[in-house]
Amino acid sequence: MKKGFYTALGTPLDENGNFLPESMAHQIELQIQAGVSGLLVMGSMGQMSYIKQTEYAKVAAESVKAVAGRVPVLIGVTDLSINRVMERVEALKDIDGIDGIVSTVPYYDTVTQDNIFEFYNEIANRSGRATYLYDLPVVTKTATTPDTVMKLWKNPNIKGIKSGNMVTQRILHRATDRPDDFTMMYSNLDDFDIAYKYGIDKNLDGMFACTPKTAQRMYQAMATGDYATGGAALDGIICLRNLFSSSPCLAKAFSHAMHLLGCEGNFAKDYQKEISDEWKEKITVAMRSMGEI
Repeated sequence: MKKGFYTALGTPLDENGNFLPESMAHQIELQIQAGVSGLLVMGSMGQMSYIKQTEYAKVAAESVKAVAGRVPVLIGVTDLSINRVMERVEALKDIDGIDGIVSTVPYYDTVTQDNIFEFYNEIANRSGRATYLYDLPVVTKTATTPDTVMKLWKNPNIKGIKSGNMVTQRILHRATDRPDDFTMMYSNLDDFDIAYKYGIDKNLDGMFACTPKTAQRMYQAMATGDYATGGAALDGIICLRNLFSSSPCLAKAFSHAMHLLGCEGNFAKDYQKEISDEWKEKITVAMRSMGEI
C-alpha cells in the first residue's frame, strides 16, 4: 500500500437495484487516470450494507476485472455477525485479484472491545484473507480502541485499519510493535492535509469518487511539499461535501455529481428521493468551478 489517496467507490445500480458494470468500469478508469493509490469497493459510499445478495459477487468481480491489477482493491464484507460476514467472504472465493476484505464492527447491537476482538480475529482466521478494520463509530456506535487494534495486529492476517480518529492514528503510528505490513488509512476529510504533513499519508474517502481531478492535484502538490496548493484543493472537496450535506439527500447529491462525470445509475439507497433541479444546478456549478467537468 503506497502513500496517496484511496477512493471508496460508489456502486451504480439501476432502478431495481441491479449492478451497472459499465458505469463502475468508467468510474474506476477516472480514478486510475487520476493516480489513485487503491480502491475500496462496497465501502460506506458504496452502500455496502444495501447491495442485494444477487448482485454482491457481481460488483466485486466486475470491479476487480476493471482494475486489472493496476492498484490494490479492497472489498467490503460488512454484516452483523461472523457467520453472515463469512457468507460474503465465501461469495468472493472464485474472484482473483482481491487484495483484502474490509468490515466495520457489528452495528445493530452495542458491542464491547472483547466482542470486537473476537469478531475480527475470527474473520481473519476463517477467511485466510488480508483483513482490514473499518472504524466507523458514527454508524456502528462503537469505536475500535487503539488497545484492541494492537491486540488484533498480532494476527498475521489482519493487515490494516481505516479510521478517522486522529488520536487513534497518533497512538498506533507511535507504537513500537506495529507490524511493518500493517497499513493505516486515515479517513477524516477535514484535515487530510495536516495528517499528510504529519506522516499519515494514506487517506481514504468516498468524496474522491466524484472529485478525481481535484484529488490528483491535492496529492501531487502535497507530495512536493506544496501544502498551500494541496490545502486549497482539499478546501474545494470539503465545500462540495458540505454542499451535498446541506441538500435534502447527500447520496442523491453524490449521484448527480457522478452523473456529471459520465457514471450512470443510482448511487443512493432505493428509498431516498431525488433532489430538485435547483440543487442539481448548484452541484453542477460547484463541479465546474473545481474543474471536474
